[in-house]
Amino acid sequence: MSSEIIKSTRPFGAGDDIVQDDFTLEIEGRKVPGIVWSPAAITGRRPLVLVGHGGSGHKASNLVLNIMRPLVQRHGFVVAAIDGPVHGARRKVFDDGVAVRKEFRELWAKGGSIDPMIADWRATIDALCRRPDVDQQAIGWYGISMGTAYGLPLVAAEPRIKAAVLGMWGTCRPGSERLASDGRKITCPVLFQQKSEDEFFTPEGEADVYEHLASRDKELRIYPGKHVDPAGDQIDDAERFLAERLDSASRMHHLAVSH
Repeated sequence: MSSEIIKSTRPFGAGDDIVQDDFTLEIEGRKVPGIVWSPAAITGRRPLVLVGHGGSGHKASNLVLNIMRPLVQRHGFVVAAIDGPVHGARRKVFDDGVAVRKEFRELWAKGGSIDPMIADWRATIDALCRRPDVDQQAIGWYGISMGTAYGLPLVAAEPRIKAAVLGMWGTCRPGSERLASDGRKITCPVLFQQKSEDEFFTPEGEADVYEHLASRDKELRIYPGKHVDPAGDQIDDAERFLAERLDSASRMHHLAVSH
């Protein structure tokens, strides 16, 4: 069971075109902090994109905001993110640097953190689907690096997710074998993103994750550079992929309902 506590609603940044809602969920004894961004001027139900941040980041890090802005401002989507374990407001003292990455790697190596994160995200989806501006028939996932480590098992477990952008993680990382088996359960469209000079994951390890995805509609794209936050073409491709797939999912549902 979960309980929802809305902390505040306010304009995001200097402009007034994006509204930000801060919330905390109580899930299986865990306090899960999150944020929802939505367009201020659009009414009705809109596609929802869930964003999983990277290791050492948090729910409002640049990785999240860089995909949130175009999805909300150009497409009128709703976007949400929660802090991962040992990240952001889940910490007693906030930090978003090397020390957090080290703690996350140690936690990941021990195993056992995937299923609680799936539970946290599924309860978050339940709460978001109660909002009047969310189209629960058009939900997408965006998460690379740690956002794939926890996001891929979520996409495998959650049929409400209709499209996903994953990548920058491979089975070469100890404790990642589950991603291959979970990949066989994923049938929604997937864009998998990889960096050509990734210093943390091998091309073979990332290819192993991609090849196990059961999706008929899947695409692998490789971008230049090291394991850093997506920018440029990588963000643009993710935006286009999610916008096309989720707008299509929304149209198909409403067409079916109307007939």
